[in-house]
Amino acid sequence: MSPASEQPRLFREAMASFPSGVTLVTTTDPGGRWWGFTATSFCSVSLDPPLVLVCLARTAECHPVFAAARRWIVHMLHPDHAELAIRFATRGADKFTDAGFAADPRGLPVLPRACATLACTTHASYPGGDHTILLGQVEHTRLGEAQPAIYFRRNFH
Repeated sequence: MSPASEQPRLFREAMASFPSGVTLVTTTDPGGRWWGFTATSFCSVSLDPPLVLVCLARTAECHPVFAAARRWIVHMLHPDHAELAIRFATRGADKFTDAGFAADPRGLPVLPRACATLACTTHASYPGGDHTILLGQVEHTRLGEAQPAIYFRRNFH
């Protein structure tokens, strides 16, 4: 068995070895400014009502905005969006400039070329260690035609 000092590193490596989809989650603040982050911790929770969850680090710049947001959009990305996923995961990056987003009817940033988009209203949020678990009720789903990106061992596939 590995020493306790190795456990955090081993846990990170184990989680990187679990393939996942790649999503961008976007919203606006009360002033209309766009915010977003990359999330691989995303899953469906319920069909009735349609619920999804996404996890956001409490240290993220956008955390206060998402903690207060009533609406947000999950974008399932395809491999051509790898650079965009990295940009949205980078603290202080100019996330939206020349990224292809447009405002939806409510003013939220939406990426039309995503594999799928899920427009959500906040159903609940829960503390989850160093993250917040955001639970969203899906109000509208749009499907694209592209195949999704898979993130595995810190690379896009």
